[in-house]
Amino acid sequence: MRRSALRTGCWLVGLTLAAGSSLTGAETQMPDPGRPAYLARLAAKAPLTDVTRAGNRLVGVGDFGIVLLSDDAGRSWRQARAVPVRSMLTAVTFANEQRGWAVGHGGIVIATADGGENWSLVHSAGAEVSLLSVWFADANRGIAVGAFGYAMGTADAGRTWTRITIGAGDDADRHLNRVFPGPGESLFIAAETGTVFVSGDRGKSWATSRLPYNGSMWGGMATRDGTILVWGMRGHVLSSVDLGRTWNDVPTGTDQSFSGGTRLADGTIVLAGLGGALAVSGDGGRHFRSSIRPDRGNYTAVIGAGGSDLVLVGGAGVLAASSADVPSN
Repeated sequence: MRRSALRTGCWLVGLTLAAGSSLTGAETQMPDPGRPAYLARLAAKAPLTDVTRAGNRLVGVGDFGIVLLSDDAGRSWRQARAVPVRSMLTAVTFANEQRGWAVGHGGIVIATADGGENWSLVHSAGAEVSLLSVWFADANRGIAVGAFGYAMGTADAGRTWTRITIGAGDDADRHLNRVFPGPGESLFIAAETGTVFVSGDRGKSWATSRLPYNGSMWGGMATRDGTILVWGMRGHVLSSVDLGRTWNDVPTGTDQSFSGGTRLADGTIVLAGLGGALAVSGDGGRHFRSSIRPDRGNYTAVIGAGGSDLVLVGGAGVLAASSADVPSN
């Protein structure tokens, strides 16, 4: 089995660690799951890895256990009142406006029942486990995935978890970078080395799908018409109209890697990634136009903030943007 010390295969983890000194301007502190989250003077500039929506609220997570909340479409941010860990949080999801979960290094799972104000530690999968993504179908059933093929599921809101086998043979220890839902009962996991894992029964069983590109995929989504998109290294986006049985490459006009993506209320798809890259599709992912933002930031996630407004998060914290900033081809 491939093992290199703490190799997660996810560039955003290294990115945010490298940016850790931006928290306060003081010396960088080592992550510590045994202490509560670091209280940052400039929390909105803390390195962040993911952002999601809890009703009308935006919730971002990142290094040192930082959880940020915005109730005004990303114009202002504050830290959550109580977060019991100082580990790097890599992903966050909400089943509704109150119930949410975040995962991170050390195999930790934290949960909230009040829209992200207060969090509790509900599970630890082990110090050597790096969880990279989490998704819940409802307030009880969820799945978390991570480095070296680690995956686990819960049916009781995260109080207990059971290991899940995703791949076999050489696929057994692929890094599982992002889990996301497709149409009906389908689930997908964007993984490394040109691999996507597919389930047609909400995670009870899994099959391996090979991409025509051998690089790693960092994320994915289902479009309004049920097309599956995955994105990742060197600007690659691939689409499938048959639930992962076949894939087609979608040109994006950039070779910058994409890490995050979102679908706006009007169906517009926005991808964000390294080197200030933004890509926008107005036709359900069949065509993209791309541009490089002047800040050339390294973005880990993106979410809509109303109309064409966007919130980007990454190594420099929170940034405002607009899908309208990407010129037409």
